[in-house]
Amino acid sequence: MIDDIEIREATLDDIPEITSLFRDTVLKVNSRDYSEEQVKAWSSGADNIKKWKERITKFYFIVAEVGDTIVGFSYLTKGYYLDGLFVHKDFQRRTIASKLLRIMEAKVSINGFDVIKSDVSITALDFFDSHFYEVEKKQKKSLKGMTFENYIVYKEL
Repeated sequence: MIDDIEIREATLDDIPEITSLFRDTVLKVNSRDYSEEQVKAWSSGADNIKKWKERITKFYFIVAEVGDTIVGFSYLTKGYYLDGLFVHKDFQRRTIASKLLRIMEAKVSINGFDVIKSDVSITALDFFDSHFYEVEKKQKKSLKGMTFENYIVYKEL
């Protein structure tokens, strides 16, 4: 566990660090459950800077910092949809994801919703299960010509 985690809203200046974290995490952590071709296609999402700017300016997007280093991030769309939750590859299993998730669940409640939903990877499924999320369905999604298996999960708040 890390005691000095600071949570704040993301800014456009954070994009280089956020995209680097995203790419490294997908390539190093998600590679346990997905092929090399799949993680390469998925991690290429880091290159779409316009999309990251839109996420930060349009949605509730927070980062977790330890010192001056961004070690995790998460964002909500539609007021209730957890569209991203990533923790730096070197900071896995240190309660950072749990802290980000609790904040997002609280924000969903503040937004007037009683259910939070997300599409989660095979890699993240155990984490969400340990936080009392239920699987709505297993699905296959396409991205850049690759098919990915993931899960739609939800939790009543």
